[in-house]
Amino acid sequence: MQIYSYANYSSKARGIPLVSVKMRQKISFPKKTKGKSPFQLTKKSPEKTEQVIKLPKVFSFKSFLITLGSGITQTGNTIKKHGKALLITILAFILVSCAAAGILCFASWQEKHTSPLTLQADPELEIARLDKMMADFAMENYGNISEDGDITDADFTKAIVFTQPVSFQTYKVQKGDTISGIAKKFGLGNISTLISVNDIGNVRSLCAGQKLKIPSMDGITYKVKSGESLASIASKNNISQDAILDVNDLTNETLQVGQVIFLPGAKLDQKTLNLAMGDQFIIPIKASYRISSPFGARLDPITGKKSYHKGQDFACPTGTPIYSSMGGKVIFSGETWLYGKHIIIDHGNGYQTLYAHMSKIIATKGTYVTQGTRIGLVGNTGYSTGPHLHFTVYKNGNPVNPMAVLKN
Repeated sequence: MQIYSYANYSSKARGIPLVSVKMRQKISFPKKTKGKSPFQLTKKSPEKTEQVIKLPKVFSFKSFLITLGSGITQTGNTIKKHGKALLITILAFILVSCAAAGILCFASWQEKHTSPLTLQADPELEIARLDKMMADFAMENYGNISEDGDITDADFTKAIVFTQPVSFQTYKVQKGDTISGIAKKFGLGNISTLISVNDIGNVRSLCAGQKLKIPSMDGITYKVKSGESLASIASKNNISQDAILDVNDLTNETLQVGQVIFLPGAKLDQKTLNLAMGDQFIIPIKASYRISSPFGARLDPITGKKSYHKGQDFACPTGTPIYSSMGGKVIFSGETWLYGKHIIIDHGNGYQTLYAHMSKIIATKGTYVTQGTRIGLVGNTGYSTGPHLHFTVYKNGNPVNPMAVLKN
């Protein structure tokens, strides 16, 4: 009997190449024969070969799932065993990466904002150009108004006797009107009258289409305070009691607290008038700051040469809000190499203000802003060595000391 390496496979049926192997010979014990030893081996037969099958590797999905599950289990066990170390390694990598990125960003910022600047033009020439532009922007100068509000070119030759009750009419502001022009149109001699009667906080806020109450005589409205009498009010404002009674058509001298009366010929006090005329500005920074460079002569912080600083610098962090020092119209909103991102606001009566070196401009050209409107953010753009606001006040095109007009 022959023994094969692989049995019961048909090579022809599977179409698989055959490999030849030697056949092993089985020893057989022959039957006892006459004259011969029963232990005598038979003669070897010639060697024969047999063809066997080489099996291919057949894919098993079950085996794949078993192997995959085993791998996942081993990975999970490894992570579980070394999870703390892996987490620390990942966090350390993230921290190192963030620190490196921060150092690179800071180095870039330092180079851009604090390194010596390469001047692209003559600063004095650029400032002269700005002064010329401010002079062109300067609007009508109300030089015909005195410090106490009197219209100096008004012609009032006869004495005014306050005997008739005050009357009012309505006027619609026209394009090009001024507070003094409206007062003159109705025969009034002091702008305090229109400001007080209409409770005008800033004459620069007047616009076409706005309606005003026009009294028939000069004077101001007054609200009676606790403890005041007709006599005390008349004495304080240098007006006769009879004039107050006649103008307000009062039948007795008894006044009530909170009662509003008209004081003929009276004027607003200097501080109230200046505020209403826009001659008192608020500080454009409400956060903490320090004056890094005041108005006047100084050494240029970049060149070291003597120069004249035409504004006041408020040093504070980048991003600090900047507010309009007085209401008006934004007449410039843009960026130059000298002032970086900056805004110019025209307030009327010959006043303009400049806000320079912003990191971001908020107010746009042509818009009207009120006093205290947020117009931009502090920055370090343009000809600058650090984050600050450069603030300049112009009067008829000429820079003036901001401290002279800023309200304390």
